[in-house]
Amino acid sequence: MSSGKVASWAHGEEFLDEASLFADEGVLARARDRGNELGAAPVLPGAGALMRMLAAAVQARTAVEIGTGSGVGSLYLLSGMHPDGVLTTIDPEVENQRAAREAFSEARVRTPRVRTIAGQPREVVGRLTDHAYDLVCFPAQAPHSLDLLQHARRLLRPGGVLVVPHALFHDRVADPAARDASTRAVRELLRAVSECEDLVSVLTSSGDGVLAAVLRP
Repeated sequence: MSSGKVASWAHGEEFLDEASLFADEGVLARARDRGNELGAAPVLPGAGALMRMLAAAVQARTAVEIGTGSGVGSLYLLSGMHPDGVLTTIDPEVENQRAAREAFSEARVRTPRVRTIAGQPREVVGRLTDHAYDLVCFPAQAPHSLDLLQHARRLLRPGGVLVVPHALFHDRVADPAARDASTRAVRELLRAVSECEDLVSVLTSSGDGVLAAVLRP
Protein backbone atom coordinates (compact mmCIF):
# COMPACT_ATOMS: atom_id res chain seq x y z
CA MET A 1 0.00 0.00 0.00
CA SER A 2 1.43 3.40 -0.94
CA SER A 3 2.01 6.12 1.64
CA GLY A 4 -0.70 8.22 -0.03
CA LYS A 5 -3.28 5.51 0.55
CA VAL A 6 -2.22 5.15 4.18
CA ALA A 7 -2.60 8.90 4.70
CA SER A 8 -6.03 8.88 3.06
CA TRP A 9 -7.22 6.01 5.28
CA ALA A 10 -5.98 7.81 8.40
CA HIS A 11 -7.65 11.03 7.28
CA GLY A 12 -10.93 9.18 6.88
CA GLU A 13 -10.61 7.66 10.33
CA GLU A 14 -10.11 11.10 11.86
CA PHE A 15 -12.85 12.83 9.85
CA LEU A 16 -15.40 12.56 12.66
CA ASP A 17 -14.27 13.81 16.07
CA GLU A 18 -15.83 11.09 18.19
CA ALA A 19 -15.12 13.06 21.37
CA SER A 20 -17.77 15.55 20.24
CA LEU A 21 -20.63 13.03 20.06
CA PHE A 22 -21.48 13.01 23.75
CA ALA A 23 -21.43 15.57 26.55
CA ASP A 24 -18.75 13.52 28.29
CA GLU A 25 -15.95 13.68 25.71
CA GLY A 26 -14.17 10.60 27.04
CA VAL A 27 -17.10 8.17 26.84
CA LEU A 28 -16.08 6.41 23.63
CA ALA A 29 -12.37 6.41 24.49
CA ARG A 30 -13.03 4.73 27.84
CA ALA A 31 -15.45 2.25 26.28
CA ARG A 32 -12.84 1.40 23.65
CA ASP A 33 -10.21 0.86 26.37
CA ARG A 34 -12.55 -1.48 28.23
CA GLY A 35 -13.26 -3.36 25.02
CA ASN A 36 -9.55 -3.83 24.32
CA GLU A 37 -9.04 -5.11 27.87
CA LEU A 38 -11.86 -7.63 27.36
CA GLY A 39 -10.65 -8.65 23.91
CA ALA A 40 -13.94 -7.45 22.44
CA ALA A 41 -12.45 -5.72 19.34
CA PRO A 42 -14.26 -2.34 19.38
CA VAL A 43 -15.05 -0.80 16.00
CA LEU A 44 -12.61 1.85 14.80
CA PRO A 45 -13.80 5.45 14.43
CA GLY A 46 -14.26 5.27 10.65
CA ALA A 47 -16.46 2.20 10.95
CA GLY A 48 -18.41 3.74 13.81
CA ALA A 49 -19.00 6.92 11.82
CA LEU A 50 -20.38 4.89 8.91
CA MET A 51 -22.62 2.87 11.24
CA ARG A 52 -23.91 6.13 12.73
CA MET A 53 -24.62 7.57 9.28
CA LEU A 54 -26.49 4.44 8.12
CA ALA A 55 -28.64 4.46 11.27
CA ALA A 56 -29.46 8.11 10.58
CA ALA A 57 -30.13 7.48 6.88
CA VAL A 58 -33.00 5.12 7.68
CA GLN A 59 -34.01 7.09 10.81
CA ALA A 60 -33.81 3.79 12.64
CA ARG A 61 -36.39 3.38 15.37
CA THR A 62 -35.70 -0.33 15.87
CA ALA A 63 -32.27 -1.92 15.56
CA VAL A 64 -30.63 -5.20 16.50
CA GLU A 65 -26.94 -5.45 17.32
CA ILE A 66 -25.34 -8.87 17.69
CA GLY A 67 -22.13 -8.57 19.68
CA THR A 68 -22.46 -5.76 22.21
CA GLY A 69 -18.79 -5.83 23.17
CA SER A 70 -18.02 -2.87 25.40
CA GLY A 71 -20.70 -0.71 23.78
CA VAL A 72 -18.61 1.30 21.31
CA GLY A 73 -20.61 0.24 18.26
CA SER A 74 -23.82 0.53 20.27
CA LEU A 75 -23.10 4.16 21.10
CA TYR A 76 -22.38 4.99 17.47
CA LEU A 77 -25.66 3.37 16.39
CA LEU A 78 -27.64 5.13 19.12
CA SER A 79 -26.16 8.50 18.17
CA GLY A 80 -27.49 8.06 14.63
CA MET A 81 -30.86 6.47 15.39
CA HIS A 82 -34.11 8.36 15.83
CA PRO A 83 -34.20 10.04 19.27
CA ASP A 84 -36.91 7.59 20.34
CA GLY A 85 -35.22 4.60 18.67
CA VAL A 86 -34.63 1.40 20.64
CA LEU A 87 -31.50 -0.71 20.23
CA THR A 88 -31.69 -4.40 21.11
CA THR A 89 -28.12 -5.56 21.70
CA ILE A 90 -27.16 -9.18 22.26
CA ASP A 91 -23.97 -10.67 23.70
CA PRO A 92 -23.26 -14.04 25.32
CA GLU A 93 -20.56 -12.56 27.59
CA VAL A 94 -21.83 -11.04 30.83
CA GLU A 95 -18.59 -9.04 31.29
CA ASN A 96 -19.08 -7.41 27.90
CA GLN A 97 -22.60 -6.34 28.74
CA ARG A 98 -21.53 -5.00 32.11
CA ALA A 99 -18.90 -2.86 30.36
CA ALA A 100 -21.45 -1.70 27.78
CA ARG A 101 -23.97 -0.70 30.44
CA GLU A 102 -21.25 1.38 32.09
CA ALA A 103 -20.69 3.16 28.77
CA PHE A 104 -24.43 3.75 28.29
CA SER A 105 -24.64 5.24 31.78
CA GLU A 106 -21.65 7.52 31.17
CA ALA A 107 -23.19 8.65 27.84
CA ARG A 108 -26.50 9.34 29.62
CA VAL A 109 -28.42 7.08 27.28
CA ARG A 110 -31.98 6.80 28.55
CA THR A 111 -32.68 3.28 29.83
CA PRO A 112 -35.71 2.65 27.55
CA ARG A 113 -33.51 3.21 24.48
CA VAL A 114 -31.35 0.11 25.04
CA ARG A 115 -32.45 -3.46 25.60
CA THR A 116 -29.47 -5.64 26.56
CA ILE A 117 -29.91 -9.40 26.23
CA ALA A 118 -27.37 -11.95 27.47
CA GLY A 119 -27.58 -15.14 25.46
CA GLN A 120 -26.48 -17.07 22.41
CA PRO A 121 -27.17 -14.82 19.41
CA ARG A 122 -28.74 -17.45 17.14
CA GLU A 123 -31.18 -18.45 19.86
CA VAL A 124 -32.09 -14.88 20.75
CA VAL A 125 -32.57 -13.57 17.20
CA GLY A 126 -34.66 -16.61 16.41
CA ARG A 127 -37.27 -15.26 18.83
CA LEU A 128 -37.37 -11.75 17.35
CA THR A 129 -40.22 -10.56 15.11
CA ASP A 130 -39.99 -10.84 11.33
CA HIS A 131 -39.59 -7.62 9.29
CA ALA A 132 -39.74 -5.45 12.43
CA TYR A 133 -36.31 -3.81 12.36
CA ASP A 134 -34.81 -0.89 10.47
CA LEU A 135 -31.21 -2.01 11.00
CA VAL A 136 -29.38 -5.21 11.92
CA CYS A 137 -25.68 -5.24 12.78
CA PHE A 138 -23.30 -8.11 13.47
CA PRO A 139 -19.50 -8.49 13.12
CA ALA A 140 -18.11 -10.37 10.15
CA GLN A 141 -16.18 -12.77 12.38
CA ALA A 142 -19.23 -13.74 14.46
CA PRO A 143 -19.74 -17.49 14.91
CA HIS A 144 -22.44 -18.91 12.62
CA SER A 145 -22.35 -15.75 10.52
CA LEU A 146 -24.19 -17.35 7.59
CA ASP A 147 -27.06 -18.24 9.92
CA LEU A 148 -27.03 -14.70 11.28
CA LEU A 149 -27.24 -13.38 7.72
CA GLN A 150 -30.42 -15.36 7.12
CA HIS A 151 -31.88 -14.12 10.39
CA ALA A 152 -30.98 -10.53 9.44
CA ARG A 153 -32.81 -10.84 6.11
CA ARG A 154 -35.84 -12.13 8.02
CA LEU A 155 -35.74 -9.41 10.67
CA LEU A 156 -35.24 -6.42 8.39
CA ARG A 157 -38.16 -4.47 7.01
CA PRO A 158 -38.06 -3.68 3.28
CA GLY A 159 -35.58 -0.83 2.88
CA GLY A 160 -33.84 -1.77 6.13
CA VAL A 161 -30.05 -1.87 6.42
CA LEU A 162 -27.63 -4.67 7.25
CA VAL A 163 -24.31 -3.48 8.74
CA VAL A 164 -21.32 -5.83 9.11
CA PRO A 165 -18.19 -4.30 10.69
CA HIS A 166 -14.73 -5.94 10.66
CA ALA A 167 -15.52 -7.08 7.11
CA LEU A 168 -11.89 -6.87 5.94
CA PHE A 169 -10.77 -8.75 9.05
CA HIS A 170 -7.44 -7.10 9.84
CA ASP A 171 -6.56 -6.85 6.12
CA ARG A 172 -6.62 -10.65 5.87
CA VAL A 173 -9.61 -10.98 3.54
CA ALA A 174 -7.74 -9.45 0.60
CA ASP A 175 -4.55 -11.41 1.33
CA PRO A 176 -4.52 -14.64 -0.75
CA ALA A 177 -1.96 -16.11 1.64
CA ALA A 178 -4.44 -15.88 4.55
CA ARG A 179 -6.23 -19.24 4.50
CA ASP A 180 -7.09 -19.77 8.15
CA ALA A 181 -10.62 -20.86 9.04
CA SER A 182 -11.71 -17.47 10.42
CA THR A 183 -10.61 -15.57 7.32
CA ARG A 184 -12.24 -18.12 5.03
CA ALA A 185 -15.49 -17.78 7.00
CA VAL A 186 -15.47 -13.99 6.55
CA ARG A 187 -14.86 -14.39 2.80
CA GLU A 188 -17.74 -16.85 2.62
CA LEU A 189 -20.03 -14.36 4.36
CA LEU A 190 -19.04 -11.55 1.97
CA ARG A 191 -19.66 -13.84 -0.99
CA ALA A 192 -23.05 -14.87 0.38
CA VAL A 193 -24.15 -11.25 0.82
CA SER A 194 -23.00 -10.32 -2.68
CA GLU A 195 -25.02 -13.22 -4.11
CA CYS A 196 -28.28 -12.35 -2.29
CA GLU A 197 -30.60 -10.95 -4.94
CA ASP A 198 -32.71 -9.20 -2.31
CA LEU A 199 -29.72 -7.20 -0.99
CA VAL A 200 -28.01 -4.18 -2.55
CA SER A 201 -24.56 -4.27 -0.98
CA VAL A 202 -21.25 -2.40 -0.76
CA LEU A 203 -17.92 -3.20 0.91
CA THR A 204 -16.00 -0.20 2.25
CA SER A 205 -12.56 0.15 3.85
CA SER A 206 -13.75 2.29 6.77
CA GLY A 207 -12.23 1.11 10.02
CA ASP A 208 -11.49 -2.61 9.67
CA GLY A 209 -13.93 -2.75 6.76
CA VAL A 210 -17.71 -2.36 6.77
CA LEU A 211 -20.07 -4.38 4.60
CA ALA A 212 -23.45 -2.66 4.25
CA ALA A 213 -26.55 -3.75 2.39
CA VAL A 214 -30.13 -2.58 1.90
CA LEU A 215 -32.99 -5.07 1.75
CA ARG A 216 -34.89 -4.46 -1.48
CA PRO A 217 -38.60 -3.58 -1.12
